Amino acid sequence: EVQLVESGGGLVQPGGSLGLSCSTSGFTFWRYPMTWVRQAPGKGLEWVSSITNSGARTTYADSVKGRFTISRDNAKSTLYLRMNSLKPEDTGVYYCAVTVSGSDHRGQGTQVTVSS
Repeated sequence: EVQLVESGGGLVQPGGSLGLSCSTSGFTFWRYPMTWVRQAPGKGLEWVSSITNSGARTTYADSVKGRFTISRDNAKSTLYLRMNSLKPEDTGVYYCAVTVSGSDHRGQGTQVTVSS
């Protein structure tokens, strides 16, 4: 069974930083690209960033480019998202996601609130 567990969210002031982690199990982590998505209050899911299985290539939404950094540790089967210069509009629930054998999987999410 694919399991994704996000952690690291919290309340931070504008301009602050947070680091999210996604611990995984139930699939061969190093074989799969991974993705972070988020959902702001009252809105749909928004793609944030993706990373290839090796970690060699990363992509970012324009809204987070230059502020967020996605990374992975294949030895630990863990995905990360480093978020700097946070803005109130970054507030939302952050999920890590993977598609395994044609099925999409997400964790339970971790809440990030950016507010003074």
